[in-house]
This record gives sequence, structure tokens and C-alpha cells, in this order.
Amino acid sequence: MLKEVISDRQGISMIILFLVGSTSIFGVGMISQKDMWLGIIMALIMVLPLIFIYIRLHNLFPDQDYYDILEICLGKVLSKIIFFIKFLWIAYFTADIFDTYGQFIKTVNLPNTPQIIPILAMGLLSIWVLKEGIEVLGRWSEFFVYFPFGLLIFMVILLIPQIEITNVTPVLQDGIRPILKGGFQTFTFPFSQIVVFTAAFQYFRDKRSPRKIYLSGFFISFIYIFLIATVSLAVLGPDSMERMYFPIYSAAARISVGELLQRLEIIVATSFILGGFVKVSILLLCTTKAFTKLFGFTEYRFIVVPIALIILNLSYFAYDSIMHYFEFNYEIWPTLLFPFTVIIPILTWIIAEIKHRGKRGKGSKKRTLIN
Repeated sequence: MLKEVISDRQGISMIILFLVGSTSIFGVGMISQKDMWLGIIMALIMVLPLIFIYIRLHNLFPDQDYYDILEICLGKVLSKIIFFIKFLWIAYFTADIFDTYGQFIKTVNLPNTPQIIPILAMGLLSIWVLKEGIEVLGRWSEFFVYFPFGLLIFMVILLIPQIEITNVTPVLQDGIRPILKGGFQTFTFPFSQIVVFTAAFQYFRDKRSPRKIYLSGFFISFIYIFLIATVSLAVLGPDSMERMYFPIYSAAARISVGELLQRLEIIVATSFILGGFVKVSILLLCTTKAFTKLFGFTEYRFIVVPIALIILNLSYFAYDSIMHYFEFNYEIWPTLLFPFTVIIPILTWIIAEIKHRGKRGKGSKKRTLIN
């Protein structure tokens, strides 16, 4: 297998675009209503321990991806079962993101265009970039990562006149329960999805890279998501945001500066497409890696095309309508995400720590005998 080394800036850029892509059009934690911003902070508190676990796994097993770590910790038989389940899960996850892209384009821009057309276009680009390798995706991300933040500054400044403080006050009007629910909702989408990078990343520049990449990428993404969601809430109000399919996009559509600046929601759509491309590419990479580990191959690139075509077909038939899509993603998908983003990584980390301490204990005994 080729040794694909990513720089710290490339890793940070990929995490940022991965996390902020979908949130450039969707709301997060809307069940918290006026306290949505508190729900986002709650999600931050929930996900930080997991991020430190992911960093620790990289430090315990340098130059190994998550699938290699699973095989080391669980053994070949049990790890194969996990690979198979994880392959099915992440393949559906990839199809879900492809469908998100297709649903958005069809709903707001090209209602008469078959949904498969934008999905296929995104799929072909993802196939090409994965055939070239994750380093190419990293360089691409490093170049385009500044675009969403230009959007954020532009959007916040132009929406200031439309902000209504009453849309975010009073604080804790309905108690702590909605904040906890909104926090869990934001935790599952998008924060905990950062787990896929444990499988995507394998070789780093130095030992400190995992910590720098994960924490910097996550906190920069958090600032973006927090600001764009809170400003949209202050402009639209909680009831309007909950009724809309794409509330952030709708908030951007309100920007109008005379006859000079109108229809600026296209900037939001562009940000979503850039982030969506990185997201589906990373997920497709993780899917192909799971398949190659399951069947004992050492290289993933030869299987990218057939797996991508299967996933593209699955994405087209996954949901009957946009209402079915949102119902599944808000009511069922968080439950399916939880074992793969929380339970399995924590169990893997516990086993990894036990094995690491066992090896360290054996090493100290050998040194004692020699002395």
C-alpha cells in the first residue's frame, strides 16, 4: 500500500470542510428552540472526550488506521465481523450524503432535473480524487477551506439589521431538557461524525499531528457552526427554522442590499457543495478501506469505482421523498450512528489501553531480568 502522508494543514482543512459542509444549509439542534445555541455548546462538551479518545488511538498505534487498530485489539475473527457491519453502515452513510446533495439541488435549484444527475456528477468527482489519493483531496481542501469563512463573515455582517434578539431570548425558558435533546441532536449531526477520520487518516508528519489536526479542525468548525446557526436563529426565529428544510439557506436568501446585492444564497449553496464533495469523498474512502480490510486486500484504489457505483444507485433509491429523508435522518439515523461513533470507539480504546499497559509491563520485566 502506498504511504499517503498528509500535512497538518491538509488534515485540518478536510475536517473543517467535512463538518461545515452540510451545516451550511441545515439547522442543528433545532429541537432546543430559542436555546439552540446552548444545545450546540452542550454538543461540544459531549464530543470532546471522544475526540481525545480518537487522538489517543492514533498515538497508541502510529501509522495505523482505525481498521488496523480494530484488528490488533479484537483479533482477526471478531474484527472481520466488525468490518462487515461497519462496511454496511458507512456505505449507507455515504449514500445518505449523496442523497442529501441530490435532494438539495433538485429542491432549490433544478426541480425539473432528475436527481441522479447531480448525484452522478458528485460521484464521478469523488471517484477521480480517490483514485489520485487522499493527498490530492487534502491539497484541494487546503485551497478551498477559506471559502466558507468568507461566506460566514459576509452573511453575519449583512444579516445584522434583520437580527431579532427576542428570537434567542429568554434563555432557558423551557428548562434544561430541550437543551439536552438539542445537544444530542447536534452531537450526532455533525460533531460525532468526525470519527470517520480515524479510518481515513493513517500517516502523519509527526507524533503531535493527530492532536493538532483533530482539535484545531474541530474547534474552527465549531465556531463556524455556532455563529452561522445562531445568526440564522436570530433572523428567522425558532418556529420558522423548524418548519424549513434548509433554514440556513433560507436565512441567506433574506440578504438584500438594494438592487446591487440580491439572491446571495448561491454562496451558501456553493459552500455546501464544496463541503459535500469532501464529505462524500472521505466517506467513500472509508467504505472502500473497510471492504479491502474485510477481504484482506492491501490496496483500496482498484475497488473505488465498483463500490462507488453501487452506493450511487443506493442513494437514488434510499428515500421515497424529501419528507421521508428528513424523517429518517431526525428520528432513526441518530440511533444508528451512536454505536459506531461512541460505543465501538470507546470499547476499542479500553482494549487498546489494556494491551498497551500489558506490553509496557512485559518490557519493564525484561529490563529487570537483564539487570
